Amino acid sequence: MTDQIPSQTPSESQKPGFLHPHVLISTWFGAGLMPKAPGTWGSLAALPFGWLIVSQWGYTALAVASLLVFLVGCWSSSAYVSMTGREDPGEVVVDEVAGQWIVLLAAPLDPIAYVGAFLLFRFFDILKPWPVSMADENIKGGFGIMFDDVLAGVYGVAVLALILEFF
Repeated sequence: MTDQIPSQTPSESQKPGFLHPHVLISTWFGAGLMPKAPGTWGSLAALPFGWLIVSQWGYTALAVASLLVFLVGCWSSSAYVSMTGREDPGEVVVDEVAGQWIVLLAAPLDPIAYVGAFLLFRFFDILKPWPVSMADENIKGGFGIMFDDVLAGVYGVAVLALILEFF
């Protein structure tokens, strides 16, 4: 009898379906499955949820929601990575949601401020200034997927707060 080493990449039949909780959470209800630029779609999909949270419950609720999405995102994206066999799948965009919501903490409920928050987050998420780049390159797993976007969000919220303070 020979021992067989399991495949590192799951077969198509082993991949989770769309309605699997880890797929729904990790792709932010399918936003990360949109064609081209999944991170941009994930950030866009975060905006109406952020607006709703702030308009109904305030900025403290958005801060709590950001923390909860970060924690749930660490868990879910880690499981998604295990299920798919891929280290940092592009369709995982729950990290963009957490980072985008952090930037929205400085944004008033104004469409122009939300566009600015969106652009700032995407800028820092794509540019990855230090330590975002260090986190992206060196921290793996679900925490690593989430953490670099949180750092990009910290850059974005700081710059947005400065812009709003002085202009």
